[in-house]
Amino acid sequence: MILLALVFLVPFYFLLVNSVKSFGDILTNSAGWPHAFLWNNYAQAWKITAFPKVFGNSLLIAVISNVLLALISSMAAYRMVRRDTVFNRLLFAAFVAAMVIPFQSIMIPLVKVVSTLGLMDTRTGLIICYLGFGAPLSVFLFHGFVKSVPREIEEAGRVDGCSTYGIFFRIVLPLMQPIIVTVIILNALWIWNDYLMPSLILQSPSRQTIPIATYAFFGQFTKQWDLALPALVLGITPIVIFFLAMQKYIIEGIAQGSVKG
Repeated sequence: MILLALVFLVPFYFLLVNSVKSFGDILTNSAGWPHAFLWNNYAQAWKITAFPKVFGNSLLIAVISNVLLALISSMAAYRMVRRDTVFNRLLFAAFVAAMVIPFQSIMIPLVKVVSTLGLMDTRTGLIICYLGFGAPLSVFLFHGFVKSVPREIEEAGRVDGCSTYGIFFRIVLPLMQPIIVTVIILNALWIWNDYLMPSLILQSPSRQTIPIATYAFFGQFTKQWDLALPALVLGITPIVIFFLAMQKYIIEGIAQGSVKG
């Protein structure tokens, strides 16, 4: 396991070490230790990418998308489990089937639909797209978790006068904390690092996310590795910190959700 972990950590070594090298040093000695630590690379990458702006865009899109995905998917899954009708079973099957559809096969129709709705080059349009593509997996995980919630707890709440919404928000939703955190972590990793969908929807430089801004260092004829690598480090640092802080919930949430599903 240690050897396997080291294999996966090797790319991070190359990323961190080369982020403080000169362009020539990267090309001639990419695996070696830097001859001189050029911390100014980070300052230049910060300035060229307008990092505070693109960081704010990525953070806004990721937070809103995650909150809506967790709320809407949990409500949908709860309804499907507690109202076991033919329609709800077919709807759940459609969500599961949607998980295997590759994005590349529908990205052109997606752009056409977003353009027709007047949502091109807007954060709202991108967030709606993330809701559509993130819902299948989220609903699947929530669906399995809701099955583990005893109905007796809900019946007790109903006897005490709780409405259906009261039962969900006051009783069921707090019990979903492990799977909610799991869904948020998985979707946050995907949304934060996604390049393809923002590149299709967002066009204005003021609305760019971190992956799009970083791609500016990779041209057709040249690649500015001495600036691209620091930009990549700046981009992944927030999500790595978030993941390390929340990782203990992942196994617990998936074990209680997807396995039962």
